[in-house]
Amino acid sequence: MMKNVDHIGIAVRSIEEVLPFYTETLSLKCLGLEEVVSENVRVAFIDAGNIRLELLEPMNETCAIAKFLETRGQGIHHIAFGVHNIEERIQELKENGIRMIQDVPKLGAHGAKVAFMHPKSGHGVLYELCDKENSQK
Repeated sequence: MMKNVDHIGIAVRSIEEVLPFYTETLSLKCLGLEEVVSENVRVAFIDAGNIRLELLEPMNETCAIAKFLETRGQGIHHIAFGVHNIEERIQELKENGIRMIQDVPKLGAHGAKVAFMHPKSGHGVLYELCDKENSQK
């Protein structure tokens, strides 16, 4: 069902403030910045070798990342699994009693289709399904 861990999402208040930690201190490569309008976030993907890190900065005070930062502060937000045919994966999860935040995938970074499992179904962890079959990367 799940192919691999695609990336780990990290909530940050400012990409510009934290990016030097990843690129200079840790000597990791920034793969690019983009805005994900469906989630009201700016993202930066960092190449960490065997996995990518996704820095998530809120574009407004009402988006989910802003609310996360307000209650929990900066830190790990979610773990994303790469999947094929996200619509079928969502249906299979729901048939197995998993509560989804989105029953229909949304457009995510790089044009991937994404949907999130509710953290109550993931034992306190927010998991993202990420289908890149028709994405830009």
